[in-house]
Amino acid sequence: MSNIRYGCQFYTWQMSGEKYVGNMSHILDVVSRSSFAGIEPDVAIMGSYFDSTSQMKELLDKEGLELGALCLVQDWRGPKENEEERRTSEKLLDYIKDFPGTHLMLCQMPGDDRSDLEERQQNCLACVNDIAKRAADIGVVSSHHPNSPGGSVFRTEEDYKIMIDGMDESVVGYCPDSGHILNGDMDVYAIFEQYMPLIKHVHLKDRNAAGEWAAMGEGVTDFPRLMKMLQDADYDGWVMIEEESSNAETDPDGATLINGKYLVETLLPLGP
Repeated sequence: MSNIRYGCQFYTWQMSGEKYVGNMSHILDVVSRSSFAGIEPDVAIMGSYFDSTSQMKELLDKEGLELGALCLVQDWRGPKENEEERRTSEKLLDYIKDFPGTHLMLCQMPGDDRSDLEERQQNCLACVNDIAKRAADIGVVSSHHPNSPGGSVFRTEEDYKIMIDGMDESVVGYCPDSGHILNGDMDVYAIFEQYMPLIKHVHLKDRNAAGEWAAMGEGVTDFPRLMKMLQDADYDGWVMIEEESSNAETDPDGATLINGKYLVETLLPLGP
């Protein structure tokens, strides 16, 4: 039986640069008012809250939210994490132990181009698999999230085949992102169907017919269709909603409230 929960991904606020770093109280207030059940912050936006699990728990309890997932975004250019990357991932794994059931979402920073593509793909996969193995050793479930800017190493259908073949499925799942799939010129429904057995976490965002980021329901994606696919597959996890439109960049609070309205009016009535 599917048990889908909807949460809010924080990249919507990260597009504003340093403005919202550490301002978790403000962001969680907006998320709660938008009717989401949980959050997925990148550790880069958490500020002092990444230094104190008690501080985070207190704020989550106040707003009635869960830490659905924690997002780690790193460069991973080498075959192993560099010193700074290793310190951050170790800190994250120590942190996440205090939040049983929280998902670990792993994402590589896009580069400036796709030079040395094969090497970069293999290095990214090696780092993702290693972190996911360490996470699994402490009971944490992980997923790998590919993105789609021009310098991303996993952005096309052929890239996805390489990515899936190289992921250690015993420790890491796949996190599809509807917007990045579209931006990579792929069929979002076909990708969800093809890789459904590997999906352990989900990101939803929309794009319009002009190829621009859009608010939920204002683009080309049939989200009820995607949700039915997940329900039919008994998907049991988080669906994180985010937005990367120009409106979200200038007004992330307003964009989140609009997406919350779509959540309440369109997605929640579909059932768990």
